[in-house]
Amino acid sequence: MTRPKIAVIGSSMTDLVAYVSRVPERGETVEGVSFSQGGGGKGANQAVAAAKLGAHALFVAKLGDDGFGDATLAALARAGVDTRHVGRVAGVASGVATILVEPSGENRIVIAKGANDHLRPADIDAAAADLKDCRLIVLQLEVPLDTVYHAIAFGVAHGVPVLLNPAPARSDLDPARLAGVRFFVPNETELASLTGCSVNSPADAEAAARLLIARGVRCVIVTLGARGALLVTAQTATLIDPVPVTPVDTTGAGDAFIGAFARVFAENGDVPAALRTAARYAADSITKRGAQAAYATADEFAAFLARVGE
Repeated sequence: MTRPKIAVIGSSMTDLVAYVSRVPERGETVEGVSFSQGGGGKGANQAVAAAKLGAHALFVAKLGDDGFGDATLAALARAGVDTRHVGRVAGVASGVATILVEPSGENRIVIAKGANDHLRPADIDAAAADLKDCRLIVLQLEVPLDTVYHAIAFGVAHGVPVLLNPAPARSDLDPARLAGVRFFVPNETELASLTGCSVNSPADAEAAARLLIARGVRCVIVTLGARGALLVTAQTATLIDPVPVTPVDTTGAGDAFIGAFARVFAENGDVPAALRTAARYAADSITKRGAQAAYATADEFAAFLARVGE
């Protein structure tokens, strides 16, 4: 069977995760409960999720020439990610994310982008022959904005749909440069930052998403955490119901959602089915610790669906 081919252009990080009983106050030191290190970064997470579910996930990214970069390449290969267009930057550190996870599963994250800042438009052009064959290009904002805009323009020029995850949120996004994006996928916090609206409910999310639609965005998918997801177009608004689970660690849940969505959409173009799968895959991911380490293979995901009666 041919694996649906997607491209993820974006960031890779090494996650340094401390599990804490509470987050320290300014100037305070608290003792952590435990620590782990693993693969992260929004781009790498999305590529790994898609690959574990059976997609041919082509990853375009930059790593440093350090041990973190070596470990990342090996981990991506084990997950089945196509790393032919993952470059190394001499004398530069790989990206790192420092993450504090509370007992509720909620997290706080600080990133140092390192080599991710060296991903350039020329790297998109160098991968052009492979990118043209993809059924979806997935982007985020942990790499330079001109590279993101170049990738959007590339997708438009070659008829490849583009999904943009506007994370971390930026106030300087140019609406005119986003017109070619097929799917715009923020979470509630990012949507609030982008629109200046309070987003505390699905109704709030729809109202804020419609502001983006009015600015020229074609389709907004808002990830709502425990409340599922919301699909908003000029004509419709559809709430995707969640699967109730007990969260252990929410790190990377949004990336799990996007990776699963990309895998299903690339296979058959069925947006409702892709959203339903994505919500369930993200739910499964938060029942385990870590980001990429928590992402299920196709068989593991099928077992989760059976357990929750899907």
